Amino acid sequence: MAGLAGPWVRLAAWDHWSTPSSASKMSSIPTHHLNLDQEFVAACLATSTQVRNQSPISPTDTLISSTVFSFDRLSRSNYGQRMATDDVVSKVTRLSDKYPNAYSDFYGSGTPCSGPDWRVRKGPEAQCIEREARPVYRHAIGPTWLSIGKRIYHDLESIGVKWTSINPLAYADAGEAKPFCSLILSIGVKPHALLYDAAVAAAAIVKEILAEAGFPTIEVAFVESVVTRSVTAGPKLLSFDPLFDDIPDLRKPFTSALGLSIAPLKCPHFEGIAALYFGLGKDDKRTAILTCAHVARPTPVYINTGMTRRNTSRAREEFIALGNMGYNNAVKSMMATIGHLLHSIKTSNNLLGRLGEPVEGENSKVTQRRKEHVELVAKATKKIEEVNALHDEVTKRHTTPDQRVVGFVLHSEKIEVSVEPHGFTKDWALIELYDENIDWSTFKGNKVYVGGNLSIADFGSSMFPQPIDRANYRYPGMDAEIRNPQHLDVHGEKCLLVVKNGLTTGTTVGRTNGLESFTRIYGDYGINDTSVEIATHGKFSDAGDSRSIVLARDGRIVGIVTAGACLTDGTDITYLTPYWWVEQQIKAKYPGCFLYDVVP
Repeated sequence: MAGLAGPWVRLAAWDHWSTPSSASKMSSIPTHHLNLDQEFVAACLATSTQVRNQSPISPTDTLISSTVFSFDRLSRSNYGQRMATDDVVSKVTRLSDKYPNAYSDFYGSGTPCSGPDWRVRKGPEAQCIEREARPVYRHAIGPTWLSIGKRIYHDLESIGVKWTSINPLAYADAGEAKPFCSLILSIGVKPHALLYDAAVAAAAIVKEILAEAGFPTIEVAFVESVVTRSVTAGPKLLSFDPLFDDIPDLRKPFTSALGLSIAPLKCPHFEGIAALYFGLGKDDKRTAILTCAHVARPTPVYINTGMTRRNTSRAREEFIALGNMGYNNAVKSMMATIGHLLHSIKTSNNLLGRLGEPVEGENSKVTQRRKEHVELVAKATKKIEEVNALHDEVTKRHTTPDQRVVGFVLHSEKIEVSVEPHGFTKDWALIELYDENIDWSTFKGNKVYVGGNLSIADFGSSMFPQPIDRANYRYPGMDAEIRNPQHLDVHGEKCLLVVKNGLTTGTTVGRTNGLESFTRIYGDYGINDTSVEIATHGKFSDAGDSRSIVLARDGRIVGIVTAGACLTDGTDITYLTPYWWVEQQIKAKYPGCFLYDVVP
């Protein structure tokens, strides 16, 4: 595979604010001095409770919690978690009768399998061992993996297996540095699509191919999974400077900062991300944003034919900043923040009441504690005023989709998969921006904001977990980096650490795999073909993060999010298309285009 060389993009990492929480609902919070409507206050408090009770999305070192079915590592299915019928119970019993460790090998995912044995703890009170997947680098199969993988999926198709993904993975006990399984082929199949006997036969075929290639010990896993694409002339977009903005995390969705949520005006529920800004030519003042073709012209609204707007009299297919989900989530975040701050104010006021009024000669600790809570109330009050002012602005001037129009579709490629010679997916589009909708005086260009749920300290510890990595770091040549990475993860193992900021999951950190994955998406656009992708492990993205730019820790562009494999209740594997290849496609259509500079 060719290298991933790409231009540099600066990372802007800023401290994130934290919101106080309470275990119980609070009432009688004084708000008269804040000039807030009481119904709005009640809604903010309710929203803050909803947000607080949700599981936060954050970077994780556990790479996959997968629903894996295997032989070697083969199961009947995960029916036992979904149904409670006698028939299902009997199936589960027959599986455990055949293999006693059917429900312990993949502990942590609830996944049954049929062996062979993985290590288990002994003794009457022994706990199961939680497993986690790891990327694979420097394996002997690397030079021939693409040809072996193609043979595997062709042979699976010949026996009617509707596979969705083929991912080469390693497995380790959670928390351990070294994987105990250096490579297992995780083959995704559509849920309920593969019976036990058919899976046994399919696994035998794959094992035979591996043995003929000189790798008889590599295990094979069947995984129930579905690969999906990650989708989900008004006033100017707001300015954005996280160094000086009081509430940058809440303001960012309404700005031109990279990662802007976008959607077609006529179907604003199909949302994606503005991946990068491009100038269209040296003497061309127009600016366009890169996104996915499946976001620009989604099915079933459009036929997959591609389009280029050459005739200026043709009706424009307009685009908006913030689709339905993006706008609703941004407004809810403001309301939740106000609710959290109101809870915080009441807590501090209660403590101030217990501390009492200042008394001459009182304990210095009482004086200090009173001062701290007075300052907390003042800071929370000021922040509520700032958030409320932003809420007023966006709910008055950015409420309807028509008020959020920022541009129109300039070009959308016909979606193609397995494009030769590399086998990548062609799925890109350019949205031309209306000049008057961008505040060019504050425009930051291709500068990525990695604040929010990842602070400066978090970024350092996640992307540079080993001290030896932090000193005199120099990024190596990208041609070899994906296969032979030089970053060190938390276990001291070499890997390629990457970061992205997306619409749905915000800032997340992951690790790319050293061996390519194969994917297939059925149904949409009538395309049932195969694509080669770069896999990134962990809870790295979710629906709505499509076209998020993925960067190495120094700012070099690695790839662009195109899809994900949903193995459990979320996206456990994110698939990337290498940026260098996407740029080649764009410049073939627009030879004079260039990546917009980062603006200090």
